[in-house]
Amino acid sequence: MFIVLKNANLYKPTHAGNVDILISQGKILAIEPELVLSGLNNLKVIDCKGAIVTPGLIDQHIHLIGGGGEGGFSSRTPQVTLSRLIKAGSTTVVGVLGTDGISRSPKDLYAKAAGLTAEGITAYMHTGSYEVPTKTITGSIRDDLAFLPPVLGVKIALADHRCSFPSTHELSRIVSDIRIASLLSGKKGVLHIHMGGLPQPFAQINELLEMGLPIHHISPTHVARTEALFQDAVQFALKGGYMDITSGGSRFTPPEQAIKLALEAGVAASQITISSDGNGSIPKFNDKGEMIGLSAADVDSNLMLLPQLVNAGVAPELAIAMMTANVARSLGINKGSIEVGQDADLCLFNDDFTLRGVIAKGRPLMDNNELLVTGNFE
Repeated sequence: MFIVLKNANLYKPTHAGNVDILISQGKILAIEPELVLSGLNNLKVIDCKGAIVTPGLIDQHIHLIGGGGEGGFSSRTPQVTLSRLIKAGSTTVVGVLGTDGISRSPKDLYAKAAGLTAEGITAYMHTGSYEVPTKTITGSIRDDLAFLPPVLGVKIALADHRCSFPSTHELSRIVSDIRIASLLSGKKGVLHIHMGGLPQPFAQINELLEMGLPIHHISPTHVARTEALFQDAVQFALKGGYMDITSGGSRFTPPEQAIKLALEAGVAASQITISSDGNGSIPKFNDKGEMIGLSAADVDSNLMLLPQLVNAGVAPELAIAMMTANVARSLGINKGSIEVGQDADLCLFNDDFTLRGVIAKGRPLMDNNELLVTGNFE
């Protein structure tokens, strides 16, 4: 089937104005001010009527098989359904484990990512959880990255009372494994780090950089959790790293304000990414370390943040890139932009950046706010 989107107000994410977009077999075939199509059989025309069209959102930190567990087994959050991801505008996701690397495993996460990919979107994952030594699928970090296409990196936690408090030497061995496996497999390879709120959160990351390990392998997230952590992350970004702002929580100031502060501090917009921490638990602890409350992060918090960023004065093309092209570059995946030859992952927005349609791998999944596809057991 051929699909043509007529009268689309295109953000690639750079603004390209009013165009027509031709899609077939999951790819973007043409982008022109006005496509004249004749002789094409099985053609579906979608008149966007000036709707904003962007790359599909990429959420690089989401708990696909659930998170939580800090309040006992009954506090484990459930798996994410396909329909929730579609409604969030997420056409590409990266699943992670959290605190619970005991009752949940990378194998479970791999199966969930494969299932979502079969159902219609693109799902990747990071092996590991909060703990060190890292639990893997194959028995080694190197083999997980080298032989399992969906595995993009390793997840750990630092500066958090629930982490394993690994030594810098242990961290350097993990980054070394990531680097070797990424070189052999053609992946970028990242150490994706849940950053907690304990003192000197970036101390060990800076030690890794001083050892000569490439900054592009280091991927800290939740970096607006505290002001001190945020300031360290700004310095990290000024050195060429990416700072990942969590849209769904873990913040000392609203995320749109954190992003503006980073820009005012001189961080290039291209070095800022946004992820949801969707479906992860948000526990509250008292001074004794006892959990006194628990909630779960929304999977659509990136989507909700987009108009807030624009209303706060961030240029639309920069805000969109922080959820699409920047994320793709930080992960080393061929996603996040609307260009001829790219995967046909798109979101359609109203003028106020409320979502109205989703296309993933060239297949319409939502049109005029109506779901066209759901998961097998929804």
